[in-house]
Amino acid sequence: MTSHTGRTRDGQPLAFNHPPASDVAPWFTWFSATHGELPEGVQISCGMLNDNTCLRIMFGGRWTAQTRDGLKVFEPGEAGISLYFGPQSRILPITAEGNFKVITVHLAAGAATVLGNPPQAEVLDRILDFDAMVGHGHLSSRFDPNGQPHEWLATFEEELRRFLIKHATRHPDPLSMAFERQLLANPSFKLREFADRHNVAPRTLERTVLRDFGMSPRQVRRRARALDLASALLGVAMEEEEAALRLRYFDQSHQIREIRHFFDCTPGQLQSEQHPLLRLNLEVRQAHRVQALAMLPPDTIEPWRDPEAEPRD
Repeated sequence: MTSHTGRTRDGQPLAFNHPPASDVAPWFTWFSATHGELPEGVQISCGMLNDNTCLRIMFGGRWTAQTRDGLKVFEPGEAGISLYFGPQSRILPITAEGNFKVITVHLAAGAATVLGNPPQAEVLDRILDFDAMVGHGHLSSRFDPNGQPHEWLATFEEELRRFLIKHATRHPDPLSMAFERQLLANPSFKLREFADRHNVAPRTLERTVLRDFGMSPRQVRRRARALDLASALLGVAMEEEEAALRLRYFDQSHQIREIRHFFDCTPGQLQSEQHPLLRLNLEVRQAHRVQALAMLPPDTIEPWRDPEAEPRD
């Protein structure tokens, strides 16, 4: 797969991605854009695992996804389609072929709830037609598929800004936002202690997380641990963190069991086999994590990215 939106230092495809402007940030955490090309007749069988809802504008290519509703097939063509991806409880098997462009915005924890979107548990492991969901318009028509990644993300940000002016009457729940930040910092924490620090009862925390993440707090923590370790195994995490990420598990058998549960393979298979779309997917989350935790100075390219392959303005 040839990428026009970035690659790792050893040549693996990546998305171009960056944080939103401050006026958009309370509801949306990260933007990414992917332009990939596959030779004719070649199909990638891979997967993705997102911990929060995201909205994707897709052009070109042919995609399949094995969702909670069964097998979905998408052929966006030149007109494009807009798809609403719920969070995933484990890897979502997908295939891709052709020349494709995907522009994505990731919703903050709790944003779907306050913006009037379907409940998170209802969209878990599902992909919905966004235009049909909102009942009007054709969002992909606002984008120029022949434009540059920077232009796509700027267009997306402006569209979201217009939407927020009309519909954003309140910010996401601070408890959910704090829970998400703790997941990014270190998901190996005691739920009761977290609840005590935020002056809420454990049952309140349970209900809030289930509402805004679509899963129980324990499931969400397990998934976050697996996402961090998988990112390290795929070479898109801070190198100095890898040992600490492994130590979040009791032993090697615990690691194997958890990675197999979430990614349907062993840690060794995850590290040695090709997972181009999953790596691209997890790298976006790690870039957000690095920025949210101030692990690098602002505007610094992450060490796993090849600076010569970054898209130009």
